[in-house]
Amino acid sequence: QVQLAESGGGLVQAGGSLKLSCAASGRTFSRATMGWFRQAPGKEREFVAAISWSGGRRYYGDSVKGRFTISRDYAKNTVYLQMNSLKPEDTAVYYCAAQGDYGGSYYYPTEYDYWGQGTQVTVSS
Repeated sequence: QVQLAESGGGLVQAGGSLKLSCAASGRTFSRATMGWFRQAPGKEREFVAAISWSGGRRYYGDSVKGRFTISRDYAKNTVYLQMNSLKPEDTAVYYCAAQGDYGGSYYYPTEYDYWGQGTQVTVSS
């Protein structure tokens, strides 16, 4: 059974940092694009960041460019999201996702086959 487990969320003040982790189990995702999305109450799920299977290409949503960094550890089958200079508008549930064998656009949630349960990030002003 494939599982993606996020951790690292919490409450932080504006300007602070958090590092999210996504540990995969049940299969290896070494050749899959991995992504992070977020969803705030009453809003659609939003693309945050993605990293190609090789790690050579990284993509970011406009609202997080320059503040967030995505990375992956193949040995640990884990993807990370380092979040710096956090703002109240970053408050959301953050989801880790993995594409299946056939890939697809990194931007759209529908292109991902596996999802974690989500971790809450709350940024206070």
